[in-house]
Amino acid sequence: MKCPFCAELENKVIDSRLSNQGAVIRRRRECLGCERRFTTYERVEEILPMVVKKDGRRENFDRHKVIAGIQLACQKRPVSSEQIEAIVDGIERRLQELGEKEVPTSFIGESVMRELSRLDEVAYVRFASVYRSFKDLGEFMSELKELIHERKGKQK
Repeated sequence: MKCPFCAELENKVIDSRLSNQGAVIRRRRECLGCERRFTTYERVEEILPMVVKKDGRRENFDRHKVIAGIQLACQKRPVSSEQIEAIVDGIERRLQELGEKEVPTSFIGESVMRELSRLDEVAYVRFASVYRSFKDLGEFMSELKELIHERKGKQK
């Protein structure tokens, strides 16, 4: 593992701990060159399906793109990075359970919106406004009315 500070390849593991309910190993390392410490995470490499974009292009599932989209929607909201990671972990788990070689982007987008609607309504509306590309204020208001209706139904 290359040191992020001096690029030295030699280091030693100081501490290892299970994280994320045993799905990840967190390792604390010390560089043998500069003696600075850094953390690495190790997870099982999982084979995820290809994502089929709206225009028909195919690309590998990119966890970081999903996280970035959720982080943007959650900006200045009381949503922790652990909660965002949990959403993406759940989506990855569902993708694996599907066992498909390809999935449409709509599966991922709808999954994110479902989770955000439970977690933070403002983040949900932000994500939905970008994901659904509302053409006008009427479409946006329709989505908000549906959200309000669902919320009133849950409160009863």
